[in-house]
This record gives sequence, structure tokens and C-alpha cells, in this order.
Amino acid sequence: MNTWRNVTIKNLGKIITGSTPPTKKTEYYGNQYPFITPTDIEIDSRIVQTNRFLSQEGYEYNKNRLLPRNTVCVVCIASIGKICMTTVPSVTNQQINSVIVNQDKYDPYFVYYLLRTKTDILKNIAGGVASPIVNKSSFSNIEVCVPSLPTQRKIAIILSTYDDLIENNTRRIKILEDMAQTIYREWFVHYRFPGHENVPMVQSELGPIPQGWEVKKLKEVVKRLKAGQVYKDADVKKNGSIIVIDQSRSSFLGFHDYQPDHYASPESPIIIFGDHTCKMQLMITPFSLGPNVVPFIAKDQTPISYLFFQIFNLVETREYKRYWTELNNKVVAVADSKNRDMFSKLTTPIFEKIEILRRRNHNLRQTRDLLLPKLISGEIDVSQLDIDTNEVQPKKGGTYIPFPLTERLHSDKKILGGEPVIKGTRLAATFILDLLKHGWNEEEIIEQYPRITQEDIKACRQYEKR
Repeated sequence: MNTWRNVTIKNLGKIITGSTPPTKKTEYYGNQYPFITPTDIEIDSRIVQTNRFLSQEGYEYNKNRLLPRNTVCVVCIASIGKICMTTVPSVTNQQINSVIVNQDKYDPYFVYYLLRTKTDILKNIAGGVASPIVNKSSFSNIEVCVPSLPTQRKIAIILSTYDDLIENNTRRIKILEDMAQTIYREWFVHYRFPGHENVPMVQSELGPIPQGWEVKKLKEVVKRLKAGQVYKDADVKKNGSIIVIDQSRSSFLGFHDYQPDHYASPESPIIIFGDHTCKMQLMITPFSLGPNVVPFIAKDQTPISYLFFQIFNLVETREYKRYWTELNNKVVAVADSKNRDMFSKLTTPIFEKIEILRRRNHNLRQTRDLLLPKLISGEIDVSQLDIDTNEVQPKKGGTYIPFPLTERLHSDKKILGGEPVIKGTRLAATFILDLLKHGWNEEEIIEQYPRITQEDIKACRQYEKR
């Protein structure tokens, strides 16, 4: 610890407080610069996906607040302590203070993990005023302890390895969900189920539907279950035997070690619905619930996996209100039992794989969160570990690239175990190839992952042929 020293957050880099362009000026909003707000930031994800973007005019309005890649953004009003890193030039609203890290002295990823450990301090500062807020001055003057730059990088590499694996698993979950949803759309929206050529179409209030299908209100199909005990933030722990699901964008609220309120399993799944957020998740392991979450199953023998996709995105959040009643009054076309059962048999293994990946991510988070305070405090000394950080060079986005593979791909044993990734990202070449195999086109990939280019995708294709 003799190489560690105390500094304030303002010593780590330039502090920027965000601002919201006037919403009445629609020309300020477009699709160029991500506009980060606290609701965009997930509790346990370094990466942020925004709902809104600014136009070039919006950028000009906020140009003094533009954040480059690898800026660390911390929520200091409302959801205090939520934190993320930018992956492309971005702007935040006024609820967020951001650190544009001085990379000559500090590693951005280390700063991200360092500030993740300061949530309690931030909340204590905010709790001392009438309206909970950590202003720029208070935020800037929080004292932190930092080691030498090489040690910072070693700590960041160790912790990033866990987040890289979590991120990769999360992408795999998204691919699996998209696969199941694609099958559902093909069979039950476009009516191209196996043998559809031999099934005549008949008229209904929803238009032509296959013979043997029925039109029903959703409340005739679903059976709402009692929520059981409702758990709040103060009732849960970071780790435990039973997961607690809430209606936020995060995967979970927390955990407890009591009896679960719902005994879901692969044989008896349960769907949960966020009454205000319209979040939906299919549960196949025992769980309990946070506030405003509705658990339900089918009234009859309808397979739950079929019911899940029948309801998925049937209603979407437009304002803060309850949506369960609106959902129940929706009219849907219910497929015949043969096709519903076929779909269930086809997709049940997909949901089982998703659950395995979610549990794997939970274990990775547990290990990372045990290491985080010990590494950031210096309790675990990594300064003498043989982790080479001397020759690495920051390339687009600040990722360290010691081992060239091609102009656009590289392999670094510290990133995804050495699997080839696109330079400046943690996107594996095999991940991009999987997206292409599952029907994504290049434009859709770039829209979802704006850090990459067509040339990057071309390099992935060429790598596959090697």
C-alpha cells in the first residue's frame, strides 16, 4: 500500500455535469449522439444503451458537455450511485456527473470500478440534504485512494475479465431469445408453421386466421397468481439462495435465503409482468418478487413458452401507469394445441440454456463483487502479479491491444480468455458470426453495436474462412 495515495475525484480527470436540451425543440433530438439518463443505466452493467439520441443541433447545444469514449458516468440525483461507461461520444442529463479520465495518470476502467465502491458515500452525502442530490462540488471533492498506473491496469484487467464474460453471456441470452421469438413470429404471426400449406384460412375479427384457431381476450387465457411477500431494496441482499425479481430493466432486485414465494421449474414455468414497465421474463427456477410485479400462468394446458411470446410486447410503456388491465383486454388469436405443443418442445431447451447462462452470470457477479472491494482497497495486492501492462497501447475506445491478429481483430488473453475480438471492443468475432448466421444483417448489427463498422464485420467473415 506504500505506493497508494489519496486524491479527490476531480484529480482523476475533468468533471462534467450533464444537461437536457429543451424538449420542445425537436430538432435537438435525432439519432447521432446517445443521450444518457439514469433510467438507461442498468444496476449491474458497465455498458449503457440509451432510449434517446441527440442530433447534430443537439450536440451543438451541448458541445461543452460532450463525453468521449471511456468516460465514467455516475448518477448523483434520484437513483444515486448507478454507474456506467460510455462506448461512443455521448451526452448525459443533469442528474449525472461524469469523469473524463486523465489517461496519462489513471486507467478509465480502474476509475469505473473505484467509483462503484463509493455508492454508500454518495448516498450519505445525498441523505444530508432536503432533496437527495450530490452536486458537482461535493462529488468532485470525494477522496479516493489510488495505486500506481500499472497496478490500476492490473486491477482493471482482473475485474474486466468477469464483466467481459458476463457481457458475452448476456449477448448469448439475447441471441437465444431472438431465436425463439423468430420461430414464434414465423409460425404464429406470419402463419408459416409446419404444414401450413394444408390448413385453410378463415375470417375472424382479427382478419384471416388458420382454421382451428380461436380469437379470445387475453383474460380468458391467463391466470394471475398471488404475488406473495413483496420484497423491497432494504429486504434483499447481494447474494442468496432465492432470486428476487422486480420490474426494472435489471435482471433482478437481489436475493434472500427464505422460502421462495413461487416454485417455478422447467416443467412448471411462470411468467412475470412488470405492471408499470411491461417487463416480461419467463422463470424456471424458484423466486420471489419486488413491488408491482404480476406472476401468471395459463388457465388451461397452453404451454407457457407459447403464452410468453403471445403476450411479449403486446403492450408497451408509454407513461407511468398500470398496464395489467390493458393487457388483459387485448384480443389475440390462439393457435391450435398441436402447433402450441410443437413450439413448446422446440423452445423449452432454449429457455433452459438461457437460465443456465443467467445463473452463470450470477456466479460471475458474486465472485467479481467479492474481489472488487479487496482489489480497490489494496487488501489483495496485485502489484507483483505477472500481468503485462507496459507495452499495451490504447486503440479505438481505449481497449488494450498487445497481440495483433489482423488489422481489425486481435487476441488478448486478458479479454474473453484470448478469443479473437474486434479491436477496441469486447465483441468476439464468433459472436458477430453467430448474429449473421441467425439472420441479422450488417445494418442491424451496427445499429445495435455502434462501436463497430462494416469493415469490422468483413474482417470477421474473413476470419471465419481462415
